[in-house]
Amino acid sequence: MKTSVLYIIENSIISKFIYGLIFLNIIALILESNKDVENHYFTWFKAIEYISIALFSLEYLLRLWTASINKNIKPKFGSKRLGYIVSGYGIIDLIAVLPFYLPILIGCDMRVLRTLRFFRILRILKLGRYSKSLKLIKKVLHETKPQLIVTVFATWILLIVASFLMYYAENLAQPDKFSSVADAMWWAIATLTTVGYGDVYPITAMGKILSAVIALIGIGFIALPTGILSSAFIENVKKEKFGKQNFCKCSNCGQKINLTEEASKISCQN
Repeated sequence: MKTSVLYIIENSIISKFIYGLIFLNIIALILESNKDVENHYFTWFKAIEYISIALFSLEYLLRLWTASINKNIKPKFGSKRLGYIVSGYGIIDLIAVLPFYLPILIGCDMRVLRTLRFFRILRILKLGRYSKSLKLIKKVLHETKPQLIVTVFATWILLIVASFLMYYAENLAQPDKFSSVADAMWWAIATLTTVGYGDVYPITAMGKILSAVIALIGIGFIALPTGILSSAFIENVKKEKFGKQNFCKCSNCGQKINLTEEASKISCQN
């Protein structure tokens, strides 16, 4: 029985249906933000909410029930059901329905209710289970985590240095805009990311020189994570397209060679 239920909830048709239901919820939340639209289609919005809650709740309970036979779930303290509850997807599945049940269980005022309604947007995180693209992005982020940590740390150091330099260069000339290093940090963030809001900018000669240098350095630092992610993403897309890479040993040096799809058609001489 559990095997059949697990097969059903993991079925591609069911996954596509849940995928569409999540998007329908997001569209409904966007339209609800307009008071006129909300008042006019109040019944429709409520129907979507109740149907979604019923289906998401049923999905959560079925996944919890079948967790004991799900090979993709790692047990916690010897229990696979507990493993599902504390897993990333388990928490997301719970968050998807929790804002609906909390006001019923504990009661709350309108301010808390509005906050809980906002958390319904987190249902979009459920797409991570059903979207191959999001799974690929998650895999890329996991593989490039060490490199990204290094670049983020280097960018953070540059941000601190730039904030201190600009504070000392502009504080006397603009004490209202560069009153502290924290205020200068807002300018540094806008400059390093090349956004440049224009609300805070240097007016002294030294400040302008520093600003130009920091902006040029910022272009390179911001491009580093982009290059790392792009390279890893392309590599994973190729693996998805060509399948597992083939290997052979060079007949001369014995070194293991990674073959491309075209090269794998040629027999390797051992």
